[in-house]
Amino acid sequence: MDWITPLLNWYHENARDLPWRRTRDGYAVWISEIMLQQTRVAAVIPYYERFLRELPDVFALANVEDDRLHKLWEGLGYYSRARNLKRAAGEIVSHFDGKMPQSYEALLTLPGIGEYTAGAIASIAFGEAVPAVDGNVLRVYARLFGVERDIRDLAFKKEVRAFLLPLVPEEQPGAFNAALMELGATVCLPNGQPKCGECPVQEYCVAYREGRTAELPVLSAKKARRIEHKTIFALTFNGGLIGFRRPESGLLAGLWQLPETAGELTDAECARWLGEHGINPVGELRFYERKHIFTHIEWHMRVCAAEVSANVLPEGWIMLDESHALPTAYRVCL
Repeated sequence: MDWITPLLNWYHENARDLPWRRTRDGYAVWISEIMLQQTRVAAVIPYYERFLRELPDVFALANVEDDRLHKLWEGLGYYSRARNLKRAAGEIVSHFDGKMPQSYEALLTLPGIGEYTAGAIASIAFGEAVPAVDGNVLRVYARLFGVERDIRDLAFKKEVRAFLLPLVPEEQPGAFNAALMELGATVCLPNGQPKCGECPVQEYCVAYREGRTAELPVLSAKKARRIEHKTIFALTFNGGLIGFRRPESGLLAGLWQLPETAGELTDAECARWLGEHGINPVGELRFYERKHIFTHIEWHMRVCAAEVSANVLPEGWIMLDESHALPTAYRVCL
C-alpha cells in the first residue's frame, strides 16, 4: 500500500536509538519485548542493560536463582513476567537445545509469549514476515483507516493482525513492525494529542482528513479497580527489616513482603497485633498512609513503623537484606 514506503522511510530517518535496536540477537530482543510490556522505555533501558550483563544468554537465565532474578527485576513490577522468562528459558534449554526458537509458531509455545511478542521477536530478530500488533499499532490503524471499533476488543486485534499479515514486507518485516510501533509511541499519541504535523502518513490518514483524531481510537471504559485496605508493618530489628516470602501462587507470587493484615487497624489494634506475634516495640509506633496501584487492584495501606525486639520471630519471618527483592507495593511503605 502507498502508506508503507513513507512510513519505512520516516522510521529509518527518525527511529530512536535504543539499545535493543542495535542487535538482532533473539534472546536480547525477547528480553526487551517482555520488559517493555506496560513499562516506559526510559525506565526499561537500565534494567535491560543490567539484566543482559548478568544473564547474557538463555542458559544463564534458566539457571539463575529466583531471588537473584527477582532482585534484577525489582522496581519493574509485573513480576510474573520475570517468572515466565525463567520458565521459558528452561523450555528453550530442554526442547530447543538452548537456541531461541526462530518462528512465530514455535515462539508462541513458550510461557509468557503471546501473539504480539512472538511477532515482534520473529520479525525483528529472525526476519519472518509476520505482524506485531500492540496498543500503539491499534491506535495508528484506527486513525489511519477511520475505524470506529473498540480497540480493546480482542476480536478487533485479531482482525488488524489478519489485515496486516499480507502487507508485512518480506525484506523489512522487523522495520515495518518497529515503524508502526514507533509512530504510535512518538507521533500518533493517545488521548487526542497526536502530532499530525510530524506524521509521515498524514496524507493517507482518514482521521486527520476528517478532523476526528480526538475521537479515535474508540476505547471502552476500563473495569474499575478493586480497592483493598491493609495494615502494613514496617518493622526493623537490630537495624534490619523484617519480612517473609509470599505464597507461590497469586499476586506477587514467591516474592518477599512486609508483615501485613487485612483492614486498616487503629493504633491500639496495631499494638495488640504486634503483641500477639511476640513483637515488642522499642519506642513509639509511627503511622502513615500509603497507596499502590496494580492493574486491577488498588491497595490503600495504613503503615505501622517501629524498631522492635523479639525473643523469637514468628515462623518464616526473617531479616531481609539486599539479596531479597521487595516489590514496589511494599517499598513505598518504608
